[in-house]
Amino acid sequence: MSSNSPAVVVNGVTIRYGSRVAVDDVSLAVAPGFVYAILGRNGAGKSSLVRTLLGQQQADGGGITIFGEDVWRHRTTLMERVGIVPEDADAPPDMRVDAIARFWASLYTRWNQTLFDDRIRRFSIDRRAKFGELSKGQKKQVSLALALATSPELLVLDDPTLGLDVVARKSLFEEVISEMADRGITVVITTHDLAGVEGIADRVGILKAGRLVLDEDLELLKSRFRRVRFAARPVALANSNLATAAVRAWGNGTEAVITNYDDLAMERLGTSEVAEVSAMSLEDIFVAVAGEEGA
Repeated sequence: MSSNSPAVVVNGVTIRYGSRVAVDDVSLAVAPGFVYAILGRNGAGKSSLVRTLLGQQQADGGGITIFGEDVWRHRTTLMERVGIVPEDADAPPDMRVDAIARFWASLYTRWNQTLFDDRIRRFSIDRRAKFGELSKGQKKQVSLALALATSPELLVLDDPTLGLDVVARKSLFEEVISEMADRGITVVITTHDLAGVEGIADRVGILKAGRLVLDEDLELLKSRFRRVRFAARPVALANSNLATAAVRAWGNGTEAVITNYDDLAMERLGTSEVAEVSAMSLEDIFVAVAGEEGA
């Protein structure tokens, strides 16, 4: 595979459970060394897409390649190159941390014991501790240490910070950033921690009811979204070139989420009624795009 080729390509993937469509004709690509965040509300199709990405289930339509190879047909060899941190860190509760590491070392030919030992030491985790005795945060840290010690070229993080406190979330993201800087690995992450992932993501995809409704570089995305508050109600946005994701009453005026903000277009609209223009965080954008009730 060329170094310029995408590390991951999702091509027209559809996943069904009976008559229900969980993932609907989704296509995206992840560049080597990039962090791609897959976002969506519960039930949007994230977990189904990740399971298919990892070769754990077969798509009903379309396909996924990792490093240029079909993940379903070559899942055994490809998973040797993929590190996984699942949503629920799991291991036999009576198994000790060092025994878990020995078991993983027997499965992965590129296992790096030194990397595992160093990370466990930084996390201040007792190697002789039983997995069931660890806190939820420590279990996630062990899972991350195991995944990174396999020397992966692709790291898949499935909602890795779910249930973690602020300190544990920060630590996990810092470890991912450090590893990327050291080895240039590619990362695919699903998460509800939008503030945390905003600091590391290069590109964002938003799933809504199984469809990919947004797929864009994060900085470009943030540059075109603005929250604009107008003193007047209503505002004649329909006659402008400005597109909106949401418009609602704001006091005696109007608040609009503009998805293609442009200074010149705002001037043409007439800025005398503009009370406030503010940038939007990834969380703000997500709510505007996918946050409607019942979606």
